[in-house]
Amino acid sequence: MSKSYLVLSAIDNHQEAERIAQHLVEERLAACVNIVPKITSIYRWKGALERVTEHLMIMKTAEDRLSSLTRRIKELHPYEVPEVIALSIEDGDSTYLEWILSETREEST
Repeated sequence: MSKSYLVLSAIDNHQEAERIAQHLVEERLAACVNIVPKITSIYRWKGALERVTEHLMIMKTAEDRLSSLTRRIKELHPYEVPEVIALSIEDGDSTYLEWILSETREEST
């Protein structure tokens, strides 16, 4: 069985998070996108310490869709350098993991 991944990306606007999530699921790049509202992010950007409220997108995808998902996030995301962190899912319910793989297969045309 192919591996599945969790992909994390934060964004400053909830509507934008929903817009990106909709594209990624419709395009079968992600089986599911959870949006966790109102997280606080503290980081250094261009020499300044930043503290912002963001929304965390948690995406589930298949290994063979990971590079396409990353590319699409970068196209859709408004940040100059969007966060895209992929974590390999080492274990989980086999039925759920199979669902991720089936929902991220490219549709036959």
